[in-house]
Amino acid sequence: MANRANLGIVWLCVMAIFVPGAASLAAGSEPVRPEVAGDFPVASEARLAGDVKQTRFILDLDKKIDIHAFLLADPYRAVIDIPQVSFRLAPDAGGAGRGLIKAFRYGLVMPGGSRIVFDLAGPAKIEKAYVLDAANGQPPRLVVELEAVDRAAFNRLLAASSSSEQPKGTDSPTPVADATGPAAPPDGRPVVVIDPGHGGIDNGTQASTGETEKDLVLAFAVALRDRIEQDGKYRVVMTRTDDTFIPLAERVRVARNNGAALFVSIHADALPRREGDARGATIYTLSDKASDAEAERLAEAENKADAIGGVNLTEEPTDVADILIDLAQRETRTFSNRFARLLMSEMKNSARMHKHPLKSAGFKVLKAPDVPSVLVELGYVSNKADLHQLTSESWRSKTVRSVAKAVEAFLAKRVVSAAPAD
Repeated sequence: MANRANLGIVWLCVMAIFVPGAASLAAGSEPVRPEVAGDFPVASEARLAGDVKQTRFILDLDKKIDIHAFLLADPYRAVIDIPQVSFRLAPDAGGAGRGLIKAFRYGLVMPGGSRIVFDLAGPAKIEKAYVLDAANGQPPRLVVELEAVDRAAFNRLLAASSSSEQPKGTDSPTPVADATGPAAPPDGRPVVVIDPGHGGIDNGTQASTGETEKDLVLAFAVALRDRIEQDGKYRVVMTRTDDTFIPLAERVRVARNNGAALFVSIHADALPRREGDARGATIYTLSDKASDAEAERLAEAENKADAIGGVNLTEEPTDVADILIDLAQRETRTFSNRFARLLMSEMKNSARMHKHPLKSAGFKVLKAPDVPSVLVELGYVSNKADLHQLTSESWRSKTVRSVAKAVEAFLAKRVVSAAPAD
């Protein structure tokens, strides 16, 4: 493991310079599996009223809840953080907007916490956000009142918000690793991090028949975890084990905090009808320059996951950090490409592959500088044949075996090459 040690030294240099106290970060552990759903408040109906000057959102509840509202820019969004809620809304709720609200999304962002994100038609302020008591036969109601403002006024609102106490939710939700308590002591086995894409408020792609990417890839990832763990050679950590939203940066941190030997992100793509009917599995590695237009489109779509969840996106600030990280990434990319080729060789025996199965693009989730990482698109939910496979237990079982075989072969070579000479 000498290569990993060298990469770790480079990364610690970066972290020591730019993130005080990073060297003392404890190793993370697998996300907590929440308890079986308890007596969560129920949201039963949502509606919009108003125009482009003033718009009101109303959500019917079965009990009062606490709320926290804030704004985000570029794109314009209003975000409402609430306790975990069981959303029992119409399937198309949020798809059509009105007035200042183009559309809205909702879902779980962490165990115990839900979120509603409004895509705004332009700059607006949250004039009021409150919950009404039940009265006159009407249930408790969450009400959000938005009022149009100009860009300058919107910027002043953001500045005032950031200069005062930072609102809960403007950064990433509470990291899952921090919620797990003390990390499990390392047991010496190589760690594989499996990352089911999307989750919670972020459905990912969706088939015309209703199946969502987040559910399809979670089922595959859980089956893959169980298969790899069978022989006990490797420890598997999941970035999520349920329908929870995990920010992209947190997925990367799970891999780094656990000292992962390999990171595998699982997804299922879709093409708009106007772009044809592609099918087959594709394996992506990280590259600053996309291998083709489709890879660029997919990376751009996947990298918007944090915006979908209402996370305040920030960029790494320094050129020096970029240089040091690049040094670490060069060797890591070599290992990533090696695993991608090995994975393609195994998967073609059980799954139909895309006509160009190996691609690269700038996926944020693959940017851990010292963890070999790939993103696997299992198929296209927009293609009937692929969707049939993605929902087939038999196909899943065969493909899981192929992916697990590639993981085991890759790690076995790395463990042997890192073993000290006699």
